Amino acid sequence: MTTSVSRQGLLWPTVFAIVGVLAMVSLGTWQMQRLAWKNGLIAQIEARTRDAPIPLSEALRRAAAGEDIEYLRVRAEGRLMSGRERYYYAPSSSAGPGWHVYAPLATSSGIVIVNRGFVADRFRDPATRPEAADRDVVIVGLARRPEARTMFTPDNDEARNVWYWRDLAGMTRSMLPSPSAPVAPFFLEAEAGKADGPGPRGGATRLEIPNNHFQYAMTWYGLALTLIGVYAALALGRRKGPE
Repeated sequence: MTTSVSRQGLLWPTVFAIVGVLAMVSLGTWQMQRLAWKNGLIAQIEARTRDAPIPLSEALRRAAAGEDIEYLRVRAEGRLMSGRERYYYAPSSSAGPGWHVYAPLATSSGIVIVNRGFVADRFRDPATRPEAADRDVVIVGLARRPEARTMFTPDNDEARNVWYWRDLAGMTRSMLPSPSAPVAPFFLEAEAGKADGPGPRGGATRLEIPNNHFQYAMTWYGLALTLIGVYAALALGRRKGPE
């Protein structure tokens, strides 16, 4: 059979077709595996964001034990430290470009860096937001892991207080050069609350996760079938020979 395939000039087309089909089927199967993982992640996020909040001390215990605390609802009570805000750039919002306001919250369990929410660009300066200085607050929010910078993300500009990715170590260092207490290894993103005034307005966490893996899988499987059809047409033509 190999001799027949070679005589008809189909040896290399056959090799390329087999390799191509196997690669495309593998990619489609990988996308189906990613689909199962993504569906599980979305279900976990939906469940966690509906659960009752746990105390900050419990979230810290779970984080120290190596448990996954991403998107857990956490309740933290303490003193919000003024004059230490850090601004994370948020270019796309229904309210126009603006900033997520990060600030340290001192609690009996330590310090946690809180994303208080979104402010429009014109309210970035704290003087435009009539708020009290250091004050006691209760914040319920979602625990979020720090980010790592990608190759397409600008570096954070600590000198100008402009942040493009959630760098927990960098923010902590700039806010609290000498922390008076341990700092939580995660951020706390405040949930939506009252919408009065310029903000910050909680609820900045994006809970909609893109899930296009099924379409990607069908595309790869479709390409594999197309390649099989092209090869079959080529082989049939070679077998018939020139008319």
